[in-house]
Amino acid sequence: MDIFKIFTREDSSSKEVAKERLRLLLVHDRANVSPHFLEMIKEELIQVFSDYMEIEEEGMEIELTRTKLGKSDALVPALIANIPIKRMKHLPK
Repeated sequence: MDIFKIFTREDSSSKEVAKERLRLLLVHDRANVSPHFLEMIKEELIQVFSDYMEIEEEGMEIELTRTKLGKSDALVPALIANIPIKRMKHLPK
């Protein structure tokens, strides 16, 4: 990868790539898991959901964060997934 490409604005897609990398770093920091681990989760979710529906992989967002559980103040890990669905597959019953 050319180091100077990081500092240039070629098109909006490079902006999106940088935004995605920053998002992954923030998620890693919050949940204490590696970006590689999150990518593995994303790939497995794609495989599972693809059995039942057509999804838009580019629009898929996975976030591992912490949230309160019930009425306690304890924070627990939470997986938040936004998965755009193109259409449902009709499977034989």
